[in-house]
Parts: sequence; structure tokens; C-alpha cells
Amino acid sequence: MNKKLATILAGSAALVLTLSGCGDERDEKAAQWVKTYCGALRTQNATIDDANKALARISEGEKSPEEIKETDVKAFQDLSVAFKALSDALRKAGAPPVEDGAKLQKNATGALDRLSTSYSDLKQQAEQLNTEDQAEFADGLQDITDDMKEVPKQFEAVEKALGELREGDLKSAMTEEEGCRKVSSSPSASASAA
Repeated sequence: MNKKLATILAGSAALVLTLSGCGDERDEKAAQWVKTYCGALRTQNATIDDANKALARISEGEKSPEEIKETDVKAFQDLSVAFKALSDALRKAGAPPVEDGAKLQKNATGALDRLSTSYSDLKQQAEQLNTEDQAEFADGLQDITDDMKEVPKQFEAVEKALGELREGDLKSAMTEEEGCRKVSSSPSASASAA
């Protein structure tokens, strides 16, 4: 059952790719905005990657209910905090210097906040898993897996919103800012396969 969780969650590491940009235009305002925003990305992307790897590892082989619960609680907490931190970094950077920058910023922070809240809710569910009763534990884990089915839609919303930020001068500036470069990859397909 936990393999289903890992499969769904593997998408969060792919979000790191969305945060990376490329291009050849230069603009001072864009560079300053990107520098402010990208400062927080390296740590958060590493946290997201580590959480996904932990969830992939826990889905491999036989693990005790206690180990599954502990891993899920920590991974969901880490993912919630990381996506909230990315949203906060966007707020701190201010509206990007692009057309409709304030609207784009609002869309991206809203999508990141919703994803953070979803992981917080999943963490609370994982904390309530009863490791003393195997059948109840399995039912609780299945409930978490079912609730995870909404997460891919939230990823799509985040990717779309962040993709809209990575246009024109911001795209070029993100290429040059070390904090916005890809620092992580998704778990291997074999590790996250259901």
C-alpha cells in the first residue's frame, strides 16, 4: 500500500525541474528578484528530494507499521514545510518584474500553500495510524493513499503557476542564479513503482 504513496509523491521531486529556468536574456530587475527568491530554493528542494527518497525506501520490502508511520509522518511534515517555505520565499521576493507579476505571484503562492496544507493534513492522518492493530493500520494507510489521489492535480497547478513565472527575463535570470538550478531528481521508477 505504501508503494502507491511513493508513486504519487514521486511527482513532488519533479517539481524541482519546474523551479529551474533557462534562457539568454538579461535584465537587472529580474536578476534581483530571482536572487531574492532563489536563496531559499536549494534547501527546500533538497528537503523535498530527501522526503521523496524516504517514501520510496519505505515502500521497498517489508517494513514494520511503526517504521512506515514514522517515515510517513516525517516525510509529509518535511514536504508541508518545504512547500510553505517556497511560498514564503515568493512572497518575500515580491511581485516579479513581468507583466501581471502580482497576479502570477498570487497564483503561485496560492498553489504552493494549498499543496503545503495537503501535506500537513496527510501528516495528521499518518500520526493517527494505529500501529497496534494491523487491520486498522492497513485501513488507515489506505485512507491516506486515497486522499493522495488529489495531490497530482495540486502539483499540476503549482507547475503551471511556477511555469508562468519562468518567462522572459526571469527565465534567463533563473539560469544564472545558483539557487534556482536543479539540485534534485525524482526517485527511480523501480523504487516508486506500485
